[in-house]
Amino acid sequence: MKGGGRIVAGRSRLLAVGSRYLVAVAAGNLLWEFLQLPLFTLWRTASPAEIVFAVLHCWIGDVLIAFFALAVGVLLAGGGWPRRAYWRTAAIAITLGFAYTVFSEWLNVTVRGSWAYAAAMPRVPPLGTGLSPLLQWIIVPIAAFVWAREKISDSISHLEASK
Repeated sequence: MKGGGRIVAGRSRLLAVGSRYLVAVAAGNLLWEFLQLPLFTLWRTASPAEIVFAVLHCWIGDVLIAFFALAVGVLLAGGGWPRRAYWRTAAIAITLGFAYTVFSEWLNVTVRGSWAYAAAMPRVPPLGTGLSPLLQWIIVPIAAFVWAREKISDSISHLEASK
């Protein structure tokens, strides 16, 4: 029975930290999507409704990318997350999100022409990927992982102190 209790506690911890991470990454990405709008041509060429639709579309994609990157990170880093392999999982998830962003920006800007960068967007060689989307997939997930980790550390400390 004790082993089963640990499994349930481990799953609830995984869900709690994973949920905290996803809430933080969702909030951070929504803010980032709005803040980087002037770096895309749509800021000057689209109607307000089209801009809102584009931001929400990209934001939902960001959340899905973050979710799947975290899930793959947990699987690749081994069991026990978030108590064990926390930063290894984070590194894998951030790397996957970053790699997907490079691919997606290349595909949607260069190949499909789904969106375009304004002249103000700094670009990173060799593919000319926009700097803002790249920084988004470094800064937002790191901040979200740090915040989620602090919250789980606080919860564990509180539980241990109440024993």
